[in-house]
Amino acid sequence: MNYRHIFHAGNPADVMKHAVLALILDHLRAKPAPFCVLDTHAGIGRYDLASEAARKTGESDEGIGRLWAGLQGDLPPHPALAPYLDAVRTLNPNGALRWYPGSPHIARAALRPQDRMVLVELHPDDARSLKAEFAGDRSVAVHQTDAYTALKAHLPPREKRGLVLVDPPFEQPDEFARMAEGLALAHRRWPTGIFALWYPIKERAAVWRFQEAVEKTGIPKILIAELTWHPEDTHLRLNGSGLLIVNAPWRLDETLRAMLPALHAVLPTIGGGSAISWLTPEAA
Repeated sequence: MNYRHIFHAGNPADVMKHAVLALILDHLRAKPAPFCVLDTHAGIGRYDLASEAARKTGESDEGIGRLWAGLQGDLPPHPALAPYLDAVRTLNPNGALRWYPGSPHIARAALRPQDRMVLVELHPDDARSLKAEFAGDRSVAVHQTDAYTALKAHLPPREKRGLVLVDPPFEQPDEFARMAEGLALAHRRWPTGIFALWYPIKERAAVWRFQEAVEKTGIPKILIAELTWHPEDTHLRLNGSGLLIVNAPWRLDETLRAMLPALHAVLPTIGGGSAISWLTPEAA
């Protein structure tokens, strides 16, 4: 409840997470059937990178700021970044980077008239801001409630296709365990849905325990995508981030094997790299 994403909006972790999110949404758009997006930790929707809070940390300079500046140069971004960059451009039509789209705006940019989005935010102030951000938008519903309660309340959706994004702030020491338990419950309710669970990479052992817990659920077809920008020699900083993706779209792994190294090359890294692997294979 004390977390404020404005201090971290647009940092390398956001860029990686939202670039992959945009690719998944682009896949869902490829078929005419409607889809639903459930975002369990939605935040406030958009973030002012010129605000005092954002400038206090300057984390966006090392993420979207670096990528945005590269657009003005001679080296074009990797083609797979196009859906993500299009969403950022939607909030910055004059070309100057000020507003950063949180996951709600990344998803909203992908919605068609037949699609819808459910946004969940627990913090009262952030939930009010989120409701104001999407006031009058009939494709978007905002609920102030706990993320894991929302998984029970909103799954399965009436649509047969869609995405659930679970992106907690990791304020709770048992967040990894809660995510694994929440995924097991949500997958039982909607086994055909795509689930994307974001996690920080600080202490590698904690990540391994989380992945082992998810593997023990027996859920098939789980893709792991990770990007690190620091050596993993201390757990006192954010060394990188990962996404655990259930029912990953066809050939997403191939796309990420090309896109994430290109993204790593653009960011101001001092080590690390990218890794793509299958935690569990597709069911026979």
